[in-house]
Amino acid sequence: MDRLNDSYELSEGVPSVEVFRRLRTDAGLSDKAPEAVALALPNTWHGVVLHHDGEPIGMGRIIGDGGTAFQIVDMCVHPAHQGRGLGKRIMAALTAELEHRAPATAYVSLIADGPARFLYEKFGFADTAVHDSIGMCRVMGESPGFSGSPAEP
Repeated sequence: MDRLNDSYELSEGVPSVEVFRRLRTDAGLSDKAPEAVALALPNTWHGVVLHHDGEPIGMGRIIGDGGTAFQIVDMCVHPAHQGRGLGKRIMAALTAELEHRAPATAYVSLIADGPARFLYEKFGFADTAVHDSIGMCRVMGESPGFSGSPAEP
């Protein structure tokens, strides 16, 4: 546990399903189905929750296979608490755990939305496009992106 100051406290772990969903949506991230969150949270490799006067106001998680591949996900701080270096504190805790436990050859990735890239760069993350790599994603349940409408069944 890390005391940030009198009113902020960072602890290891993950929030409840309800708190996880609230933290994401409060910070402007997409909501996730409760069933999906209930499956995901126990599979967290390492997580932290940031509290203000006992109330959860931020979080970050690391997921992965424990050896070769890790991803930093669900980084968020409630907008009322942003601009105080709290995202940096969350990131510092996550990267410290990676440096302590992850093998030296592990690949750690993340998705940087907007100006968050500047925070992540401070922790050694670099744009993959300069290496002829691009990040790609697919959200299950959505159309895989065909150029036309899929044929009717």
